[in-house]
Amino acid sequence: MKRDELTIFDSEAVRERLSYADCIRVVREAMMALSAGETRQLLRTMLSLGQGRTFAQMPGALGERDMFGTKTISVFADPNLPGLRRHRGLVVLFEPEEGRPVCVADAEEITHIRTAAATAVATDALARPDARTLLIVGTGGQAHTHLKALPLVRDFDRVLIWGRSLEKADALATEYPHLNAEAVADLRAAAGEADVICTLTTASQPVLLGEWVKPGTHVNLVGSSGPGPVEVDSALVVNSRYVADSRASALDAAAEFLVAKEQDLIDDAHIVAEIGEVLLGRVPGRRSEWDITVYKSLGHAVQDLAAAAHLYRSSLA
Repeated sequence: MKRDELTIFDSEAVRERLSYADCIRVVREAMMALSAGETRQLLRTMLSLGQGRTFAQMPGALGERDMFGTKTISVFADPNLPGLRRHRGLVVLFEPEEGRPVCVADAEEITHIRTAAATAVATDALARPDARTLLIVGTGGQAHTHLKALPLVRDFDRVLIWGRSLEKADALATEYPHLNAEAVADLRAAAGEADVICTLTTASQPVLLGEWVKPGTHVNLVGSSGPGPVEVDSALVVNSRYVADSRASALDAAAEFLVAKEQDLIDDAHIVAEIGEVLLGRVPGRRSEWDITVYKSLGHAVQDLAAAAHLYRSSLA
């Protein structure tokens, strides 16, 4: 392999060339293909390197005759910002004819954008059409990306932002005056007002309780991506119409689901569908305006590969 045979997208190039609208489209297509059995991927493998230090691999293929590759990342705690983690790594893309590596892209930036895009896809499919109040729980990097992606699928009149630090929540809100964003100190009250809620935290114990969420709300669980840390309590899981990005991954790593299952409150059948099945029209997402819908986002190789493939093909064009 020669250097000029490899297209490289650093973090700045990913930010400039991967729009949220495009990423929402390619993630929607990837999740439908995943549920249709057209793509291939293995469960995420993680190697612990000590407290707050993890190495992970996410291999997959967009189809038998399509791009394939892997996301290879480290997830390390940030020593300068307690409670926060960085996802550093690469998405490596291979072409399907000769099996040559053709593209390397910054994994952290792709992860930021495609995670919010996946939430937007699920929100578009599961939230009520008249949803007008959005609640963002968390003030980190994913809060920013979700504030850019979610307004592309719903016309929100209000955006409420809660964080453990009201000062950080207020600083974040001031960056989005066009969304009528405001910081809130009372999470319980905010949850009772919200039509769509996104939990984007590094919490190890529930920060959002089911009794706070009103009928008809759609909730995106994004912060926890493995067994252990939970952002919401079992009551919310039990009382929801629970949709996963991948059933196999949820049964392996959806922390909130696994806790409720261990408590014998639910069984595997509580996962009513994968989001791809909803998008394909195979399973109804929201059955009534009173359903509380939950989307569990764990993130998948096919999302990362679809985003990288879009970047690569766009560069050729």
